[in-house]
Amino acid sequence: MRTAFLSSAALAALVLVQPAAAQTAPQGTAAAEAPDAGEIVVTAAKRSENLQSVPISVSAIGGDALAKSRITSVDSLVNKVANLQLTSTVGDNTPIFALRGVSMSDFSLNQSSPVATYYDEVYKGNFAFLGLALYDIERVEVLRGPQGTLYGKNTTGGAVNLISRDAKLGETSGYVNAGYGNYNRFDANAAVNVPLGEKAALRVAGTYAKGDGWFKNVNPGFPDLASTNEWGLRGTLKLEPSDGVKVTLRASHSFQNPQNYGIYAQPDAVNRPGLSQFQIASNVRDKRRAVTTSVALTVNVDVSDTLAVTSITSYDKGSLFFKEDTDGITAQNLEVPYFDRASQFAQDLRLTSNTGGPFDFILGAYYNREKVYNQTTLEVFNGTDVNEDGVINAADCAAGLPVACKVRNQFDQLKKSFALYTDLKYKLTDALTLRGGLRYTHDDGEQTGFSADALGVDDSFVANLIPLSNLRFKQNNVSGKIGLDYKLASGDLLYASVSRGYRAPSFNAQAFFTPVELGVAKAEEVTAFEAGAKTQFWDRRITLNMAAFYYNYKNQQFINVNPADASQQLLNIPKSTLYGAEAELTVRPSDAFTLHAGLGLLSTKIKTGIVSGVNVAGNRLSNAPSLTFNASFDWTVLQGGFGAISLHPEVAYQSSQFFENINVPRLRQEAYALFGGHIDWNSADSRYSISAWARNLGNKFYFTSRIDLTGFGLDYNHVGNPRMYGVTAGVKF
Repeated sequence: MRTAFLSSAALAALVLVQPAAAQTAPQGTAAAEAPDAGEIVVTAAKRSENLQSVPISVSAIGGDALAKSRITSVDSLVNKVANLQLTSTVGDNTPIFALRGVSMSDFSLNQSSPVATYYDEVYKGNFAFLGLALYDIERVEVLRGPQGTLYGKNTTGGAVNLISRDAKLGETSGYVNAGYGNYNRFDANAAVNVPLGEKAALRVAGTYAKGDGWFKNVNPGFPDLASTNEWGLRGTLKLEPSDGVKVTLRASHSFQNPQNYGIYAQPDAVNRPGLSQFQIASNVRDKRRAVTTSVALTVNVDVSDTLAVTSITSYDKGSLFFKEDTDGITAQNLEVPYFDRASQFAQDLRLTSNTGGPFDFILGAYYNREKVYNQTTLEVFNGTDVNEDGVINAADCAAGLPVACKVRNQFDQLKKSFALYTDLKYKLTDALTLRGGLRYTHDDGEQTGFSADALGVDDSFVANLIPLSNLRFKQNNVSGKIGLDYKLASGDLLYASVSRGYRAPSFNAQAFFTPVELGVAKAEEVTAFEAGAKTQFWDRRITLNMAAFYYNYKNQQFINVNPADASQQLLNIPKSTLYGAEAELTVRPSDAFTLHAGLGLLSTKIKTGIVSGVNVAGNRLSNAPSLTFNASFDWTVLQGGFGAISLHPEVAYQSSQFFENINVPRLRQEAYALFGGHIDWNSADSRYSISAWARNLGNKFYFTSRIDLTGFGLDYNHVGNPRMYGVTAGVKF
């Protein structure tokens, strides 16, 4: 690891504050999310601010609410946030997010999503870094739209910020939660906070879960797929050696080793003979294996009453392996082992002002170095005796290439990114504020040692298909934002902005058969126009936040399959347009009842583009349903010396959508709704809790991704989780 820059700046990551209840409720209980008129404090703009004062479209969800709703992986956030979508092409806990229709269609493990994921302000670009994040979480913030200044790393679509609970000085506390559910699932999570003298504290949190697979395998002797087997551990050491100096060291490790997801393959694009919806006939035993390790040092120093410096130095490494039974049946038509190993060093250094006057700023510098090794193998019709000699070996591959072959590519990838950024605000009057910012980014990428070979089923060499090759790109970009916000006499906020986001060029990892497949996709760019309002009524018992947007989307990166020879290239769709709106409503008529609702509207259209030989002008973008809706309420129905009983039903709806830009009618996912919720009991002293919960209560069958693989006689489909339910008990100490 490189030598860290020293840091500073008091940018305290404050909690999702709901004052009285938040101070008395145990971790993981509904009481910590009790309704009141308190403010919600977020750090979405790298400052601690009331959510209602932040002039961007951002959703904030408290960690206790996530835990009680059984949101244990980032995948399930889509049921809580309007206009947030997910493609699960590479499995659970490795999400490919789409936000307001900005997404990626290349599922290669060397790529980074245009909706960036941050853990405690550390960017996690590669799939190998996305470990078990949603345990002992303070809150999640979802920022919509290009974040071209403060969150400039590949954030054309937005950012998902996961903030863990911090260590607290002078406090000894903790909690333990344990639960059991269907599919024989057991899970537990716990945390303990201990003081280390007067100026230091340590917090240790962990999680564990194990459960049977829900995708039932009818192939005798082979395991059910989509099981659970994972654990994670995080330690947080906090030091405050003197006034104005705060040091936080976080280290975490996670391990996942379940049976891999199953593919709901539809042979001949018609049906699955002899199989029910949640059955599969898989002949792959290999378990999925994902390992992550991360260390991050955050140093905040107040250099004066008005200036602070923050340094965040981080190192991540991880590996991800899974063998996908792509055909989903016992026949060996297509099976794909994926392997990804990555490491990353990052440094963020920024100066933040808080003058109390009309002008304030953030000035920063950012560096990221990511190294990836990627290997992918296409096992094509490996059960075929091409030469009919009674033995399947290298000779069959040589005679039938690619039939009876393992076609394997591998390469190293190194990407370095350096940026200088600013975020400025100037109060023109007491009510009117001008905001702006610029970010200069230099990206440098190398793909080295790329080769593709045809191997026999015994892994013996047959032929070199793509000779040893190297590619490189360099890219400079200036992105930014300018906007105005106006605070009404009532305290409500109106805002409008124009911003531009940038996603760096990408290397193709899907080149297998010919050198022409090698290449670099151009950088993406989104120019966004947004206007919104943040309002509160009825003595702050009603909160209504709204935003409308219009995007010009240039050069979206996508995998193009040549219909003539099935070669794959990573190319760009020149131009698309997107527009829509969100509204989020919270109503608190009493301390015993709170209603939450979110609505997303979206319209997308490709203006120009050719995909796999098809003119897609006029088509909808992938992962872009025109309507999303979610609603829930929290109702304390009984309260007394025995404690409190509360109800928390939830619903999430989305209209129809496509998962690819050609808009193949049979691959359209029809509209659906998911129902769930939980019933809670909390003791009068808030120490003990019991929750009965359910997700997808109606056992709705739906897809989370679909791909046309008719060349192999199938459509490739990922299925959403079936009905899940269980009971969780917790204690605070």
